[in-house]
Amino acid sequence: MTATDRSTELITVAAQAAADKLAHDIIAYDVSDVLSITDAFLLASAPNDRQVKSIVDEIEEQLNKQLGAKPVRREGDRDARWILLDYVDIVVHVQHSEERVFYALERLWKDCPEIELPEDAKATRGKGEAHAQQQADEAGEAM
Repeated sequence: MTATDRSTELITVAAQAAADKLAHDIIAYDVSDVLSITDAFLLASAPNDRQVKSIVDEIEEQLNKQLGAKPVRREGDRDARWILLDYVDIVVHVQHSEERVFYALERLWKDCPEIELPEDAKATRGKGEAHAQQQADEAGEAM
């Protein structure tokens, strides 16, 4: 079994929306062979809580505007460290960069096929690590 065309369409719009709000390390997995509850996961991250919320808001807005899709569940708003949007066909995880490293969801799903994403989304790969290095360099210079 593979992700449906509808799931792929949702993932594509969500990934582009995340990229438009400068999310880091956007990746999507087809989990339809290992999970019966959804077809695909989209993972994205940001260096601060405000940006996590902004990315989630943009994903939600674009999926509704372009495809008429609304999440059946939204979790994690209070702390904005890890917000989950459940669209049944897909689940979107937007995490603070620290949470992304700690929970390493990519390790859990690495055996699942990746879903092709828009070029803007692919260009975000490695941005989280680059941002962390920049922060470390700036902290070192301040000392």
